[in-house]
Amino acid sequence: MNDLGKSRLSCAALTVSVPGRTLIVNLAIDIKPGEFLAVLGPNGVGKSLTLHTLSGIRAIQSGEVKLDGTDIANVERRRIATSLALLPQYTEDIFPATVFDTVMIGRHPHIGRFRWESEKDREIALDALRQVDLGTLAARDVNTLSGGERRRLAVAQVLTQSPMIYLLDEPTNHLDPQHQLDVLQIFSGKARQGSAVVASLHDVNLAARYADRCLLLYGDGRWEIGATSSVLTGDRLTELYTTEMDTVPWRDTKLFVAAGRPA
Repeated sequence: MNDLGKSRLSCAALTVSVPGRTLIVNLAIDIKPGEFLAVLGPNGVGKSLTLHTLSGIRAIQSGEVKLDGTDIANVERRRIATSLALLPQYTEDIFPATVFDTVMIGRHPHIGRFRWESEKDREIALDALRQVDLGTLAARDVNTLSGGERRRLAVAQVLTQSPMIYLLDEPTNHLDPQHQLDVLQIFSGKARQGSAVVASLHDVNLAARYADRCLLLYGDGRWEIGATSSVLTGDRLTELYTTEMDTVPWRDTKLFVAAGRPA
């Protein structure tokens, strides 16, 4: 992780809630260039809502979110789109389109009105497809793709957007083990190059492998953030997921295994 430079994305006193339930109270995080932050927690604790709030597409209930030091509510949407990309948990294709046409959507914030994409835009899009192992499928109709291929296309689209901040909601959804590693390796590389990456993950071991820091969300207002090596422990994860999490040695590190609740 590169600690140099000012914060790219931050929040303070942020509360996230749904009708009848407060999920997160007074969240305060400061994400700098070069950092990969993993967001962990069981279903329904507000991981997606947090990412949507940080991206500016969900109204802030209380607290503040700042993009490059400016209140995100005061930042023009196009500037947000050139600085920050959100990979949602689910994506849908409303109209028939090719793989290439779909990935090119990521360039729209940079192209502007009444302009056609340049050769550079096209090369950025094609390179993104190659990175996710879809380079040979550019002419395919997206409706012919498998679920995993469609997820990799969504990843390629945010890569094509070329932001400095990536907010990724379960980026490894529907992916086989090798493509899970490939995708997280891509974003780990982006962090090493100076981007800020925030990703919600369900696989604790992937978080342990790629994240510099982890944010744990308990769903009852509590949260905890810290260096991955110090935050990810068997005891903490057992409390977080309300199921016993054992640690087992693996190579020069350890793996976390869900042992399950007693019968």
